[in-house]
Amino acid sequence: MSRSHMDVTVQVEMDNPACSVTEVLDRVAGKWAIGILIAAAKGPVRFTELERELAGISRRMLTLNLRKLEREGLLVRTVYPTVPPRVEYECTEMARELNSTLLALVGWAKRHSGDIAQAHVTYDEAQDTRAQGARG
Repeated sequence: MSRSHMDVTVQVEMDNPACSVTEVLDRVAGKWAIGILIAAAKGPVRFTELERELAGISRRMLTLNLRKLEREGLLVRTVYPTVPPRVEYECTEMARELNSTLLALVGWAKRHSGDIAQAHVTYDEAQDTRAQGARG
């Protein structure tokens, strides 16, 4: 990327803070990131514990998400010099601050999952009715 394009990108981000907010939210609100962060907030957690707690996640996907969250400064990875090596993941202070917000989001999702499912049914029925009306 040329220097002039980089300057424009930096200027757009400075003028529009929503860009950086969206970028951060994309990183911490991924499909698996929330579950990982909530599990790690309880205290140091090992890879296999995370794997058990996050039903359906592959080892590869867990590894990628752990690396991503570590890169974002949300997790600390500690390797203990044992045979075999023991590795633990723990939330940083920044992630612990985020934890109450994530728990609130999870609680909201649980409380409203039925409402959202019903909204899908209502919307789909309305779409079917419109489609039938357009054909008829």
